Amino acid sequence: MKIGFAGLGVMGAPMARHLVEAGHEVAGFNRSPDKARAWAAATGGRFAVTVEEAAAGVELFILCVGNDEDVREVMAAALPAVGQGAVIVDHTTTSAKVAREMADLASGQGAYFIDAPVSGGQAGAENGQLSVMAGGDAAALARVEPVLMRYSKAVKHMGPSGSGQLTKMVNQIAIAGVVQGLAEAVHFAQTAGLDTDAVYDAISKGAAQSWQMDNRWKTAAAGEFEFGFAVDWMRKDLGLVLDEARANGAHLALTALVDQFYSEVQSMGGSRWDTSSLTARLQARPRRR
Repeated sequence: MKIGFAGLGVMGAPMARHLVEAGHEVAGFNRSPDKARAWAAATGGRFAVTVEEAAAGVELFILCVGNDEDVREVMAAALPAVGQGAVIVDHTTTSAKVAREMADLASGQGAYFIDAPVSGGQAGAENGQLSVMAGGDAAALARVEPVLMRYSKAVKHMGPSGSGQLTKMVNQIAIAGVVQGLAEAVHFAQTAGLDTDAVYDAISKGAAQSWQMDNRWKTAAAGEFEFGFAVDWMRKDLGLVLDEARANGAHLALTALVDQFYSEVQSMGGSRWDTSSLTARLQARPRRR
């Protein structure tokens, strides 16, 4: 399939690489041209200087950019260039509002827009194990699902436009609570003078087990946070969640509190730390004697 891909960052670059390795003709664009040029040299994909060049005549155009405004900007350039009946898949985490806007815009020009945020992080992108939650036209999604499965372990259609983004919000709400629980558990174990490795071995095979525990317990206990999904990005996502909750009336007291805790981590200089750095704000507090 002829594919355009915009956004070759830590997520987009490996996703686009999987498509090249599967034999698709992929043109890659990035706002920083050096990243796109390096990606093309490393993968055998085609370097596109502009969004329009990446999108020209494609059957499938994929976005993996930063936020609502980035999506609007890329779509404005890409939509006039894509092929008739093209499917546009947006893996950016955005508001449900912008997803619906872009779906209407694409429909008006004979294309299909699928909001398709992902879960699984950089490791999931590298290993082709992402989970995709999609909103939009079911038939259009079915056309491109085999392509998306090159970097995914699951693609789930959630309903009309915006449903993928709403489902990603549910995902982030669940993660926020689990990571805060993990932070407090690590902090308690350390304060109680327990061997945190032994604690992990004791509790990680029971009801407390989670992906966060298996992948972040030991690094959090060691105070290591220079990797993973950045606090800045999590705060962006939680901002979208809380905006949507204000609009739909959902009560998200814990999510709002965790968002506040992340603002404290930012003030500690942890804007680019992994989300497990909620532990850091507790480790920084003086212990009782």
